[in-house]
Amino acid sequence: MKIILLGAPGSGKGTQATFICEKFKLPHISTGDIFRENIKNETPLGLQIKSIIDSGRFCPDEMTIEIVKDRLSQPDCKKGYLLDGFPRTLVQAEALNNFSAPDVVLNLSMDDEMIIQRISGRRVCRSCGSTFNTEFIGNNMVCGKCGGELYIRKDDNPEAIAERLKVYEEQTKPLIDYYKEKNILVEINSGRFYKEVQEDIEKVLTK
Repeated sequence: MKIILLGAPGSGKGTQATFICEKFKLPHISTGDIFRENIKNETPLGLQIKSIIDSGRFCPDEMTIEIVKDRLSQPDCKKGYLLDGFPRTLVQAEALNNFSAPDVVLNLSMDDEMIIQRISGRRVCRSCGSTFNTEFIGNNMVCGKCGGELYIRKDDNPEAIAERLKVYEEQTKPLIDYYKEKNILVEINSGRFYKEVQEDIEKVLTK
């Protein structure tokens, strides 16, 4: 089963990606993770990616496509995979369709107001990097795991979040239309308790 997971920042994509991969025994293929790993290990690819990012540019489609194509050719992807962060453009989507056409595209949708509320309530531990939300911890600014100090990321303010959502919608709408035309897009309302969202996802993927 070859799955693409779409979802705006704060839509619960990380939580649901973990669930899907564990439930259906699929590798989680994240272009962001691949980029970060190469940059961290200072591979030739990583140095090239870092140079592009440091100059404020996005990695060109050709490079990203080749990276994903190589990753999907690995043995652990033979029975399927979950793609996260790819495709981001129509060029990437069409290329993917040529070398590994997806079976289903899950789009996690949620009202912008709810996303802004959820992300602006996010708190991150300076020591261990764990993430919490004021919905569950209130105004507590001490990490429940290691006792470290919690802080608010600079881009987790309502204005910055609204701008990120605007950019995401502009970038993703063509992809949503593209996969709708192929009749493989499934809308999942992620503005509910995560277990309810998982039940809906499981029903779709079990079919």
